[in-house]
Amino acid sequence: MFHVGGARSALFNWAVAKQTGGTFVLRIEDTDAARNKPEWVDGILSALAALGMHAEDPTFEGPYFQSQNVEKHRAATGRLLEAGRAYYCDCTRDDVAARTGNPQSGYDGFCRDRGLTYEPGRALRFRTPDDGETQVVDLIRGNPSFPNAALEDFIVARGDGSPVFLLANVVDDVDEGITHVIRGEEHLSNTPKQQLLWEALGATPPVWAHLPVIVNEKRQKLSKRRDKVALEDYLAEGYLPDAMVNYLMLLGWAPGNDEEILPFDELVERFRVEDVNSASAFFDVKKLASFNGEYIRAMSIEAFVAAVDPWLRAPHAPWTPAQYDAAAFARVAPLAQSRVALLADITDNVDFLFLDAPADDERSWAKAMKPGAAELLADVRAALADLEPWEAEPLKELVTEVGEKHGLKLGKAQAPVRVAVTGRTVGLPLFESLEVLGRERTLARVDAAIARLAAEAQAAPAADAAQ
Repeated sequence: MFHVGGARSALFNWAVAKQTGGTFVLRIEDTDAARNKPEWVDGILSALAALGMHAEDPTFEGPYFQSQNVEKHRAATGRLLEAGRAYYCDCTRDDVAARTGNPQSGYDGFCRDRGLTYEPGRALRFRTPDDGETQVVDLIRGNPSFPNAALEDFIVARGDGSPVFLLANVVDDVDEGITHVIRGEEHLSNTPKQQLLWEALGATPPVWAHLPVIVNEKRQKLSKRRDKVALEDYLAEGYLPDAMVNYLMLLGWAPGNDEEILPFDELVERFRVEDVNSASAFFDVKKLASFNGEYIRAMSIEAFVAAVDPWLRAPHAPWTPAQYDAAAFARVAPLAQSRVALLADITDNVDFLFLDAPADDERSWAKAMKPGAAELLADVRAALADLEPWEAEPLKELVTEVGEKHGLKLGKAQAPVRVAVTGRTVGLPLFESLEVLGRERTLARVDAAIARLAAEAQAAPAADAAQ
């Protein structure tokens, strides 16, 4: 699944490529066979496409596959060896621990001058400088420096001769002409090693930008074991791609002037990597939902109806295809559009229209059906029977008048009616809903609620006696 952190990184790279006339390069680093499946590649491509990044755009290039560049990776190890920048090593972890007395210590350089040649099982290590510093140009981190003495001689090829990811990544970047690498801060520790490899291969290192870590409400790094992190999961719940793009672009960066809801083109125009905050970025799901609601309300009614259609016709919908009434939904669609924050919310808002009986929500029932509710519903039912015309405004006036007779304001008076008819205490505007539901179904549901209240009233004394 495509992590929202990866999506944020991709969008920042995409924005820089767009504003500079550059190219966004998608490379699938697939040399680890255990972590490489075609369907995972398809997932990356579809997730990027959902956010607007796809091969039809001239800014997009790829996908390239790291596994197709293996010969160049191997050639690079040979160049490093010939230049004296790498050497073979047959030390095991236990060997190093025995020499240093510390099983956690890094490599001690034992094989640097042993002059070993290749044999199966011998790894190739990069010879890091003994002194000086490696400074990286980082647009966010302020060009940090790393003491070379603190960098161990790291492995660039395994005992079977295959290059490791660190080298393959650099070779591919050089080969593809990468000028800017914008990625998560967890990769910062690899940067001095990669920069040394760039220089050892005779290439100019890229400009780096390490983005702040994304955290949850407890300020813990987003984790797939603990948090919802997959972009696909958010889209499946009904978050709009445009809203996701807008929100992700603001994780660690702000366009200024307290503006937040902006089209992507304007975000690109204003974006500057140098202005990204190095502090951790809070992934606020409530704020994302608020963004999504804004985008939903900005849709045309036709676009909204089309967007929620997959939920209305889904196999797991609580109603059958025969029960679904597209014409009835079209009448309430403008009301629903102004209230839902996620497209998936549409189901609970309109199920009363398509189900034979309203949803059975015990909490809503207990909250609305207080003493006196049965008498109120009986009076409302009697008045509804002859109401003409059956329209929202007369329906509202009727419930208002009945409520006043019972000493209740409209808000309190309509609560039992709403739960009787829709099953829930919250939802679409009640009287417009009753208008669409129709007189016959409305009266049948009010009758059912009155009967249930009567049954509960009869059962209460028996329950008290049993106690």
